[in-house]
Amino acid sequence: MTVPSPCMDHSVVKASMLPGGLHGVLIVNKPDGWTSHDVVKRVRGVLGIQKVGHAGTLDPHATGVLPVLIGKGTKIAQYLLDWDKEYAAVLQLGQATDTQDAWGKVLEEKSCSAVSEAEVRAAFLGFHGAIQQVPPMYSAVKVGGQPLYKKARKGQTVERQAKTVVIHELEIQRVAIPEVSFRVVCSKGTYVRTLCADIGDRLGVGGHLKWLQRRRVGPLHLDQAVDMDSLTDGVELSRFENAWWGLDRVLEEFPAVRVNGDDARKVLHGNAIPWNRIEWADEKATLGTSTGSMRVRVKSQDGSLLALGKGPSLQPGQSGPMLVMDAVLG
Repeated sequence: MTVPSPCMDHSVVKASMLPGGLHGVLIVNKPDGWTSHDVVKRVRGVLGIQKVGHAGTLDPHATGVLPVLIGKGTKIAQYLLDWDKEYAAVLQLGQATDTQDAWGKVLEEKSCSAVSEAEVRAAFLGFHGAIQQVPPMYSAVKVGGQPLYKKARKGQTVERQAKTVVIHELEIQRVAIPEVSFRVVCSKGTYVRTLCADIGDRLGVGGHLKWLQRRRVGPLHLDQAVDMDSLTDGVELSRFENAWWGLDRVLEEFPAVRVNGDDARKVLHGNAIPWNRIEWADEKATLGTSTGSMRVRVKSQDGSLLALGKGPSLQPGQSGPMLVMDAVLG
């Protein structure tokens, strides 16, 4: 599928034009040593606007796909976070660190001389499907209202609840003990460095993440991403046609509905609309029931995206199902 230009008339789009109506996601290839916030700060400065965020934090030494949300794109972060992710990684066996990666303090070292390739492959097989992970201390997970990494920096360790994550694909690409290169496709909330530490523990020698690159976030791929060196003052966004996704395309997994002129104005004010005044804009779905719900893109008669909504659902005091707005995007 060809990515549409972010400007209807296909003219050159400069960053200074963004506040006037360009809203969406810029796929950025985050370099080593940059925090996700560093990337947002650069994009914010280059574009000259404040409404810039990101979906799915990458650790400073991880590289790869970082979805940068621009304008009203900041309203849809939660939907991007639900996407699965694909990584390329290198596991270093024989060393356990406090951060579970190569930039932490080494806690324990063990020889890997007795570990065979067959044992490595057998250990990896035990981490397919739904698994339990305990969030690492050096993470943004909050316990008692405070991120774990703040406690970890003070030398504190607290009890953490294990959570279920899903490893959809786990493929070893090269075994050169003590290093193992692999590819993983996983659900949201998966820590690849914890996966490395757990595999190392399974093998009895410990391990940590040596290198990580995020290659995909949902439909956003690394080969579409723009490099940070290209984001300079006066940049023309039309140069990054593959990296720029408008809101309608980012959300195209959700079926679309149309509303009329009066209801379109109500939608833009966040008002709920009765389902009997709505028509489908495509054939991806059929009308639900009052006890179920589904998320949809809400469009005007001319096809402009107005909002992301959920329906049908019964509202207190209403006699029938309603389409309720989750995020106004028009």
